[in-house]
Amino acid sequence: MSDTLVITEADGDFTLDADLVAKGFGWSSPELRDHMRRGLVTSRVERGEGEDAGTWRLTVQCGNRQWQAIIGRDGTIVGQHVGFTRHRAGAENATKQACPAL
Repeated sequence: MSDTLVITEADGDFTLDADLVAKGFGWSSPELRDHMRRGLVTSRVERGEGEDAGTWRLTVQCGNRQWQAIIGRDGTIVGQHVGFTRHRAGAENATKQACPAL
């Protein structure tokens, strides 16, 4: 895979293509944007260290589902996957209603 991301800051701020992330979750872009507007989508950026220096791991999460991408030194996605995480106690019912199943 060789999708390009736009890096907006040297410290690791990324601009992601909504179509790419939505596709990872099995949604349309409008569905992803709706979840974002409702505050249901979170993201995390992790900088590679040691032998992984110069690479990044991006995680976008909605409910118990997360899309992760590894960004290579050239700013392209070198790997990605969608997985599931454990819910926090008491959050399961709200999350199931908020984010549709795959």
